[in-house]
Amino acid sequence: MFASLLVAAATLTPVADPAPKRLLLVTHSGGFIHDSVGTAEDVLKAIGAQNGLEVTCFRYTGDPAAPGFTKYAEDFRKRTGKTVEPENCGRVNADTLKKFDAVLFFTTGSGPGKGNIAPLTEQETKDLAAWVKAGGAFAGTHCAVDTLYDTPAYGNLIGGYFKTHPAGLQTVKIKVDDPSHPAAKPFEAGSTYKDEIYILQDQPFSRDKVHVILSVDPSGGDFKPNDKQARKDKDYALCWGKDEGSGRVFYTAFGHDKKVWQDRKFQTHLLAGINWALKK
Repeated sequence: MFASLLVAAATLTPVADPAPKRLLLVTHSGGFIHDSVGTAEDVLKAIGAQNGLEVTCFRYTGDPAAPGFTKYAEDFRKRTGKTVEPENCGRVNADTLKKFDAVLFFTTGSGPGKGNIAPLTEQETKDLAAWVKAGGAFAGTHCAVDTLYDTPAYGNLIGGYFKTHPAGLQTVKIKVDDPSHPAAKPFEAGSTYKDEIYILQDQPFSRDKVHVILSVDPSGGDFKPNDKQARKDKDYALCWGKDEGSGRVFYTAFGHDKKVWQDRKFQTHLLAGINWALKK
């Protein structure tokens, strides 16, 4: 499989940059562990090497000596195929953030309130928000909005919180809200895409707070939320960006399925979003 990832990655246009940007990929999965996490890491390292990104991955952001780590590491390995060793662990705090230009969350976990291990403490969330406002680039894929429910500052930073999703994978018809945005370029208005499609909580997501790039066009596809799942405004954003002080935030709802990570269209979409956040 990895060979195919390299083939896909090689088709992306390399970016000549004598000083690669340093990207921290955080795949801490204190809640649900997506089996696509291992694929995501392989893909990002492959396309990063071809496009001016030096990728470091933290698979666990807690203390490896703490109770619960052994079970976490075993569950993570079973789901993703990746082991969690001390070199794959690290705190996302002010000192760590100084070493990176961009941070990408593909995470779950909220903390004791949800009975799991959160990827950030309250202070680390403040550190992340301050780093972004000072010029850092923060991005999230899929379950980055299924993270830190007990920390409203995080929800305000990423732009929304997950509520639910219909069972299985759905095919959505895409509305391109901003065709001029680099992350929108791989998608044509009216085209379809298949993945697990999230429905966001009514707050904090708001078009007054984020710039929506892609959303669901309800005139096609098989994404049909029932009355309990549906948002009051029937607005289902798939991708957005926003300025945050001197920095930027980018989010795409895609990334649940391994096949999505292996898809050149998604790779191009995600890379464009990260580069936009980096102001490249």
